[in-house]
Amino acid sequence: EKMNSTMSEEPDALSVVNQLRDLAADPLNRRAIVQDQGCLPGLILFLDHPNPPVVHSALLALRYLAECRVNREKMKSELGMMLSLQNVIQKTTTPGETKLLASEVYDILQSSNMSDMDNVNEMNYRRRKAQFFLGSTNKRAKTVVLHIDGLDDSSRRNLCEEALLKIKGVISFTFQMAVQRCVVRIRSDLKAEALATAIASTKVMKAQQVVKSESGEEMLVPFQDTPVEVEQNTDLPEYLPEDESPTKEQDKAVSRVGSHPEGAASWLSTAANFLSRSFYW
Repeated sequence: EKMNSTMSEEPDALSVVNQLRDLAADPLNRRAIVQDQGCLPGLILFLDHPNPPVVHSALLALRYLAECRVNREKMKSELGMMLSLQNVIQKTTTPGETKLLASEVYDILQSSNMSDMDNVNEMNYRRRKAQFFLGSTNKRAKTVVLHIDGLDDSSRRNLCEEALLKIKGVISFTFQMAVQRCVVRIRSDLKAEALATAIASTKVMKAQQVVKSESGEEMLVPFQDTPVEVEQNTDLPEYLPEDESPTKEQDKAVSRVGSHPEGAASWLSTAANFLSRSFYW
């Protein structure tokens, strides 16, 4: 019976966690989400969800929230947070990209109150541990900074996000909307050109790579126009048709939430109510 109720709630769980992830992508919302009574415990529960895309989306939300320094101590001390992250990393059925993302969140939180030296040692230990669990075939992750022409509103950001999520080997990404950039963490065996191909497939955006010259100046390097074969993520659900999509009003919702904190509070309380109804038994 419990199995059936979980199955019937799964689309709701995915839409709620995706909404939280989209809200967390906006820096203006990050403190409010962590201060809310229900959302952080809810995200922790999502880490143990049987549907892999729910877990990955929850980790992306936590990764965004952890970018705000003032959130880190509260996140680290939240009941079950560090243990749940460890479980994701150590579970043999967790996809490789998800393990790396969980390790990244764990590292950030674990090092939040350490001295620099302890910090480095701990992160190196975590990386070694993550590599051990991933197996020797998986190499370390690398970071690619993209400048994306056309990335100028939240609907474009959602398009870009959908394109990146479909690529096997993408671990996490952070948007810097003000400067039309996206910082992407990928497995080291994935070519950066694959990201450009995926973004070009949106037909409304084009990516260039941001690199630093020897003198430290940033330069934009265009990718070759020849498309690269991209291996697709097979464990992601099909996106909902437009009329059923939970993020259909996302444009308005995100701008409204960012500019009026009370809007964020009301949405977050709705999410918290959903979480308590669905997961606390």
